[in-house]
Amino acid sequence: MIVEMRIYHCAPTRLPALLDRFSNTTLGFFEKYGIEQIGFWTTLVGPSNHALTYMLKWESLAEREQKWNAFQADADWIAKRAASEAERPIVERIESHFLTPVAFSALR
Repeated sequence: MIVEMRIYHCAPTRLPALLDRFSNTTLGFFEKYGIEQIGFWTTLVGPSNHALTYMLKWESLAEREQKWNAFQADADWIAKRAASEAERPIVERIESHFLTPVAFSALR
């Protein structure tokens, strides 16, 4: 198993728009493409409270590439993402980390 940790750093005041897009649009596309989430978090204490962190579970990097690329190429997703940013951009930058559990990890 591989865990992908993604951190979306939002433009100031745009975190609510990102949360709305995930809850009302993105998660439906994740389900359509079999993308399995572990969880989503906002930052309570840290350098910025304009971030959304989430983790996805993959069996392999090949599975991630196949499913993520299909999701990203979906014309309906592209249109809905663009519509959500018609007023102004939501995300300033994205960090992505691929994590693999160690032998003593509770999640493997």
